[in-house]
Amino acid sequence: MDQAIATTLIIFFATIALLVFEIVRLDVAALLCLLALGWSGVISPQDAFSGFSSSAVITIIAVMILGYGTAKTGLMDRYSKSVLDKVGANRSRLVPVISFMAGLLSAFVQNVGVAAIFLPGVKNLSKRSKIPASDLVMPIGFATILGGTISMVGSGSLIVANDLLRGADLAAYRLFDVAPVGMALLFSGIAYFYFLGPRILPKRDGQLPFVSEQEKLITALNLPNQIWLYTIPSSSPIIGKTTEQSGIWGDYDLHILGVSHGRELQYAPWREANFQAGQELAVLGREEAVLKFAAHYKLMRLEKDHHFIALNDPEQAGFAEVIVPHRSELLGQTIRQYSFRKRYAVEPVILFSRGEEFRGDFSDHQIVPGDTFIVHGLWERISGLKSDPNFVVTTSFDAQHKNQSKTIGAAVSFLSAIFLAFAGASIALSFLTGALAMVLLRVITMEEAYRSVEWRVIFLLAGLIPLGVAMQQTGAAAYLADIFMQLFRGSHSLFLLVAVAALATLLSLFISNVGAVVVLTPLVINIALFSGLDPRPLVLLAAVCALNSFVLPTHQVNALLMTAGGYRNSDYLKAGSGMTIIFIVVAVVMFYAFYF
Repeated sequence: MDQAIATTLIIFFATIALLVFEIVRLDVAALLCLLALGWSGVISPQDAFSGFSSSAVITIIAVMILGYGTAKTGLMDRYSKSVLDKVGANRSRLVPVISFMAGLLSAFVQNVGVAAIFLPGVKNLSKRSKIPASDLVMPIGFATILGGTISMVGSGSLIVANDLLRGADLAAYRLFDVAPVGMALLFSGIAYFYFLGPRILPKRDGQLPFVSEQEKLITALNLPNQIWLYTIPSSSPIIGKTTEQSGIWGDYDLHILGVSHGRELQYAPWREANFQAGQELAVLGREEAVLKFAAHYKLMRLEKDHHFIALNDPEQAGFAEVIVPHRSELLGQTIRQYSFRKRYAVEPVILFSRGEEFRGDFSDHQIVPGDTFIVHGLWERISGLKSDPNFVVTTSFDAQHKNQSKTIGAAVSFLSAIFLAFAGASIALSFLTGALAMVLLRVITMEEAYRSVEWRVIFLLAGLIPLGVAMQQTGAAAYLADIFMQLFRGSHSLFLLVAVAALATLLSLFISNVGAVVVLTPLVINIALFSGLDPRPLVLLAAVCALNSFVLPTHQVNALLMTAGGYRNSDYLKAGSGMTIIFIVVAVVMFYAFYF
C-alpha cells in the first residue's frame, strides 16, 4: 500500500466516523474532509473544490427552488387535498391511494417536502374518520421515501450517482431509467402495509390520533370548528340588513368568517356592511344555531365553494389567542369603537375579561389590560396582530401566504423542467432552467430562491464529492474492492448484488444517503470492473439502496413524522425491518432481471 492510498483511507474512515458519531455537524465534517484531502496533497486544489461545480449540486439547488415555488403557490396543497377528498375515510382504500399519490409526487419533489404537504390533510382525516394517526402516517411516510426512486431527480443519492458516473467517464442515466425499479419498490411498500399493516403498526391501549395545538385549543375552550357555507337568494329577508342587525352574534352566537360576491371576497366583514342577494357566506358556529339562522333568513346551503378554501385549510387559517397588554391603545375602548374587524379582518369569537367569559355579542365591552380574545382568521391576517404592539399573540403558527395567482407560472416551470429532462436534455440544465423560469415569471423572487436552498445539504455534498475523486485517483477504491472481492470470488453475481445492496443500506442508517453514495461509488465501480460486470447498474443499485432507511427514524421523513404518528424507535424497528428486507429483495431482483 503506497502513501497516497494510506492517506486517502485514513481520511475516508475518519470522515465516516465523523458522520456516524456526529462529532461535529455533518456539513462541517464534509468540509474537514475536503480540506484534509487538499492540504495532504492527495488531490489537487482544483479537484478538492470540484464538488461546488458538480452538476449534482446544481440539480439539487434547482429541485429545492422548484419545490419552494410550487409550495408557495399552493399547487401541491391543492394536489394533496384533491386526493384526500376523493379517497374518503375507508382505511383499506385510504392508505394505498394516498401512499401511491404521495409516492408519485416524491419522484419530482423532495420527499420530506411531500410528507409535509400531505401531513395536515392526513391528520385531519385521522380525526374525522377516527382512524388512529399511527395507522396512516408511517405508511405514507415510507411511500414518499420509496417514491424517491422513481426518477433520477427523486432523491439526492440518485442525482449524485449520475454526476459520479459522468466523472468516471461512464454514461449517466436518463430521467426515468430507474422508474421500473422505483415503481416496483413503491408497489411493494404499499402492499406491505395493505396486508401486514394491522400487525406491524403500533397498537397501544388508549392511543389517540395526533393532537395539534389547534385541536387542543378547540377542545379546551369548546370552540365551534365547522364552517358552514350558504348563499343568499333574492327572496331572503336578510338582504339590506347589516351584520349587527341580523342578530347573528347576540341571537344565534354565530360568526361570519367571510362574505364573497362575484370576485370580491371579504374576511370578517364589518358590522355595518349590508347583505346582498347572491352573496355567499362562511358561517362559524354550532349546527343547531346555524340551521335556525339559515331557516329564519331562507338561506340556501352550499356543499363546496372555492372562495373559502383558505378558511378550511389549517395551514392558512385557524384560531389564535390574543392578549391586550398594558401599553395597548385599545384600552378603555370597545371593539365597536376600535373597528377591530375592519382593521384586521379577523373575527373575535370569545372574550375573557377579569375571570369572565363572553360569547356572542360583546361589541360594547370596555377593554381592560389583560383581556384575552380568541379570534379566527387567516394566519397572514393574524400575523398583522402579532407585529402590532397593541396585542400579544400567544398562539404559535407558521404564516405561509399562498399566492394562488402564480399557480399557472409555477406549474409551467415545473412541468417544463420535467419535459426537458424527459426529452433527453441534461437533468441539471433542465431543472435549473425551470427554477430560473419561476423567477422570471415572478412566481418567486431571487431572494426567495436563495432562501429556499438548504445550504447545509449543499456544503455536505460539495465537501464529500472530492473524497470519491480521491478514492478513484489514488487507487484506494481499487484496493478496497480487491479486498471485498476476495470474499465473493467465485460466487454468483447475485450474491454480489445483495452484498452491495446491504452495504448501501447499512451506511444509509448512519450517514446521509448522499454521503453513502459518494463513499460507495468509487468502490462499487472497481468491484464491477474486477467482476467483469457493467459498473453503471451496480452504482445505480447502491444509490437506490442508500434510500433504504426504515429501521431507525434517522431519515428526514421518518424524523418529521415520528411525533405526528406517536411512534417510538421500537415501532420503526418492527415495521422497518420487514420493509428493509423487502426493499433489498425487490431491488436486487429487479436489477438482476433488467440490468444484468
